[in-house]
Amino acid sequence: MTRKRLGLKFYGIVQGVGFRPFIYRTARARNLAGFVKNLSDSVLVEIEGDESAIEHFLDSLDTHLPPLAVIERATRKELPLQQDTTFKIEASEKSAAIPVHISPDIATCDDCLAELFDPDDRRYLYPFINCTNCGPRFTIIYDIPYDRENTTMAVFEMCEACRKEYEDPLNRRFHAEPIACPHCGPRLALLNRDGTGIKTQDPLAQCAERLARGEILAIKGLGGFHLAADATRADVVAKLRERKRRGEKAFALMVRNLEDIEKIAHVGETEWEILTSPQCPIVLLRKKRNRIIADNVAPGLAAYGIMLPYTPLHHLLLDKIPYLIMTSGNQRDEPICIANREALTNLGGIADAFLTHDRGIRLRCDDSIAMSLNGKMTILRRSRGFAPAPLKLHKKFDPPVLALGAHLKNTICLLKDDFAFLSPHIGDLETPKARDYLRQSIRLMEKITETTPGIVACDLHPSYFTHRLAEDLAGERNIPWINVQHHHAHVVSCMAEKGIKDYVIGFSFDGTGYGLDGKIWGGETLIADTKNFERVYHLRNFPLAGGERAIQEPWRIGLALLMDSLPEDWEGNAVKLGLAEPGALAPVASVLQKRLNTVEASSMGRLFDGVSAILGCRKVISYEGQGAMELEAICQKSTGVSLHFSRSGNEFDYRPLIRDIVDLKLSGESAGKIAYAFHRAIADLVRDTAQRIRDERKLDRVVLTGGCFQNKILTELSSRLLRSEGFTVLAHENIPCNDGGISLGQAVIAAEKGEWNGNGR
Repeated sequence: MTRKRLGLKFYGIVQGVGFRPFIYRTARARNLAGFVKNLSDSVLVEIEGDESAIEHFLDSLDTHLPPLAVIERATRKELPLQQDTTFKIEASEKSAAIPVHISPDIATCDDCLAELFDPDDRRYLYPFINCTNCGPRFTIIYDIPYDRENTTMAVFEMCEACRKEYEDPLNRRFHAEPIACPHCGPRLALLNRDGTGIKTQDPLAQCAERLARGEILAIKGLGGFHLAADATRADVVAKLRERKRRGEKAFALMVRNLEDIEKIAHVGETEWEILTSPQCPIVLLRKKRNRIIADNVAPGLAAYGIMLPYTPLHHLLLDKIPYLIMTSGNQRDEPICIANREALTNLGGIADAFLTHDRGIRLRCDDSIAMSLNGKMTILRRSRGFAPAPLKLHKKFDPPVLALGAHLKNTICLLKDDFAFLSPHIGDLETPKARDYLRQSIRLMEKITETTPGIVACDLHPSYFTHRLAEDLAGERNIPWINVQHHHAHVVSCMAEKGIKDYVIGFSFDGTGYGLDGKIWGGETLIADTKNFERVYHLRNFPLAGGERAIQEPWRIGLALLMDSLPEDWEGNAVKLGLAEPGALAPVASVLQKRLNTVEASSMGRLFDGVSAILGCRKVISYEGQGAMELEAICQKSTGVSLHFSRSGNEFDYRPLIRDIVDLKLSGESAGKIAYAFHRAIADLVRDTAQRIRDERKLDRVVLTGGCFQNKILTELSSRLLRSEGFTVLAHENIPCNDGGISLGQAVIAAEKGEWNGNGR
């Protein structure tokens, strides 16, 4: 047998995720000698032994890594034999601070799940079971390094049995900081609305009983509280909507297992992989006709948002009641509640009782949302399970950058060296509490990433809170602040995710973004790199009557489109279409004609809203994007209905498309077929425009970004048409295409510019 020694270095998320004990166990199992230890920027492994055993060891790194570990790069070299006889874990190097990549919270692993339901296991039915491969991480940390004393678990002293597991390198709970058991760990409690305890031997069983009889429960999870209710009862769902003041927006579902999910929704191979991944996000799944889920859970939509249980508590609860609404425990436009007292105060008017525990949550973290697009997982909200895992960038940047993100679906991004750290979902910055949460997130993300930003980046919109905050932070810290145009940030967000910096064709379609001309952009075709952009085409402008009110009442947008497209008979057509009550049409038409209290927009998202109103889907909305989502939901594929934009200079002219939509609708064509033809017309526009630019500029990489590309039909149609013409299509996967990904684009653009902004100098 040939004996050899190899030196291996592993870079990536390889510290604090069970990587060293995994290496230790794998080496010992193959009778290899040597050591493993943390270096300042990597993990160093030296292994010595039989050559075939070393090859088996290396194969294991491809197939059996701990679920939280990510090897981004590895090096290897042959070393002189040392004749070692044992393998050991050596102390970490102290010569330099070890860069900590805090791993996200991860769903309960199969090993812990097996123990949870094993009557002979000492953690049988214990709702806080975890190990190195699963459980809380990010949400319990106070400070770095990630040691137990720097987490909310510090108040729980390990019992002798847990301590023995914690210190044993061969045990999968070796240095699992949240390790606990019924003797020494957190415990559940059931509380009334007023915070008084409810006497019960089994708080979780009584919680399930209350849910089954129609009560609403606030349940403390990993990253905050959920509001839980029986998803099979329309009366209970209606009660939750009334108490939470949540009109028609869909509720997320937690379902016991895949078998139960398949009774209510279609699950493809990619969806199955996403559902069962360690991140366990909410997954958008096409509905099946069923009599199980109440119709008012996700009214008017084609999909449910469904997740599997991802904590031991959830598994125990869903074992008793298989279909639950699990929606964020918050008041409208406010952050998710994390503290027991906070939940009692804020959710007391919603929940009938509270299932709490005494393990503190330090950092808020909503559930992530994902879907299958083009056969791949696409993240729509990047939070629990994904944040704050870093994104590797195409180069190192200096100084570090803090990007404050968008006004809606806010996240922040810290760019340090060649890594971008995105915060969990913060949300819409409409309330003082949400803005306070943003400030807290900045402080906490800077602390756990050990980052002192040298540049602040923000959206160009002068009225956004983030814009004013950037100016304040720049003044306080004496650093530059850089304004970044919204749609350029969208494009660069996708480019950064894909590791591209050179020019691309970018289609940035969304609802609202402040343009360089002071108008609302959103139907943009850009030629962009990571520093500059050129607006080469855009949707024809149309007025929004009443500004924000037009977004809430899309019939106003529909009226503006009719007046522009059918000026001779807009009123007659509006009446025939039933766009609004006749008495409401005239005053709004007058506002539009005189351009009083209007805002000019080139927004594709608003065009979706206007077409939705014209087709009778949604004339008034109760949540953002409702009209567009319901328009997508009614689509019926048809080759017999065709719609087209025209082009006037650098404008996409929607007027012939609107005229044809009106003719088709009034002639009796189905709204579903017209809706599909509308989606196809936009996809055709994307392909044709990309071809024109390629002919002129010799560019063949196309970015699809912005909230409109959350639309599965639009994205898959556009991608297929582009690829059929030989284009390379770049679409988001790990970073949201909506405003939740804006902060990444802002950070990279600001880092590339690396200079004082004219307004902030």
